[in-house]
Amino acid sequence: MLSKEAIEYLMDQGIKPDERYIGFTDQLGNVRNFIIDNHGDAIEVQPKTNFAQELKVGTLTGFIDFMKSKDRFYETTYIHIEDERTVSVVSGLDGLGNRERLITAVAEVPEFEYEYFHGSEELIIALQSKFVANADRDILLKVIGNIKEENVRNTGDNGFSQAVTVQTGITSVNNVKVPNPVTLAPYRTFLEVEQPESEFVFRMKDGPRAAIFEADGGAWKHKAIQNIKEYLGAAFKEEIEEDNFIIIA
Repeated sequence: MLSKEAIEYLMDQGIKPDERYIGFTDQLGNVRNFIIDNHGDAIEVQPKTNFAQELKVGTLTGFIDFMKSKDRFYETTYIHIEDERTVSVVSGLDGLGNRERLITAVAEVPEFEYEYFHGSEELIIALQSKFVANADRDILLKVIGNIKEENVRNTGDNGFSQAVTVQTGITSVNNVKVPNPVTLAPYRTFLEVEQPESEFVFRMKDGPRAAIFEADGGAWKHKAIQNIKEYLGAAFKEEIEEDNFIIIA
């Protein structure tokens, strides 16, 4: 609704309040239309937008397939990497300051509860199915898979790392120092791109139970976004060179 000052301005331009429909061009060149209600207030009539219904996908593959189809694009199309799990496509601003959102991709990644002490069997399954294989992951699997409940009570802990007793043969046992921090790469972003590694604190207690605590302050998210940008940059190299697509990260 227009303010009193705006209505007075329209009247100064020769537009009377008893005229039910008002149309004029503002200083930016946009045509604006108003209806004068029974109280003399001007209510702006918003034009109908011809925006397409937003498409939602769960992979970058589906996102790229849609973009390659050239279903509907503007002179300049913006690919916005919103975060490590979300990528969208938006248009430039129209005359009313609106953007059309064509498609949004939200990564489908497995859930894992950090800072929670899991049972040994549960954590073994999680490490094998929700983490990329690397040296530290394999060490944790070896430790967790061979430790027994009574071994945790004999744990050596200096505040930085733990040493636990594990079964290394049919009759032999050895003390094993659990590394801390450990470098792991959980599946946390789109599966098409490289999963960023980051540091975690690994702790064990009676049960036996073990937990993984994030220890990089979220720096992995910036790496994930950069990986997505490089992946999309390679996929849309031609469009970017022609200035049709702009990637914003």
